[in-house]
Amino acid sequence: MVLDLHTHWKALVVPIALIPVTAGLGSFVAAEIPDGSAQAPVRYAILVVCLLILAWFSLIPYLRWRTTHYVVTNRRIVHRTGVLARSGRDIPLNRVNDVSFQHTFFERLLRCGTLTIESAGERGQVVLSDVPKVEQVQRTVYELVQDETRRDDDEQATAR
Repeated sequence: MVLDLHTHWKALVVPIALIPVTAGLGSFVAAEIPDGSAQAPVRYAILVVCLLILAWFSLIPYLRWRTTHYVVTNRRIVHRTGVLARSGRDIPLNRVNDVSFQHTFFERLLRCGTLTIESAGERGQVVLSDVPKVEQVQRTVYELVQDETRRDDDEQATAR
């Protein structure tokens, strides 16, 4: 294994920032309700709504980030994603035709971007979003592809 990456941490900024905002607003609204036994269900409803918001907008994005992997070995590129249902794609390095990256100005400041890998397989290309240190990853993958090509050429030459 050469690289084992998650998507860039920028995917977690909004979900993490939402935690204190939701907790603060929920606490404020619950505190503004006058005391009394009839208002207890309203406070529980506010608590439930806050927990649902946190689960949907904070917990699920965190789990998506945690379960998304970009793995580069000396033989293949592996992309795995999914929380409950998993999906994945493996691309052998000897099938890779082109490795390119792109990033916006903001992504360049954060040192992340999109890596596009074109393969000779029937599914064409795979696009990996929010790859940390995308330029370095692109160089590493390209070097590994070159090494794999040399290894295949050497094996063919010795077979003759």
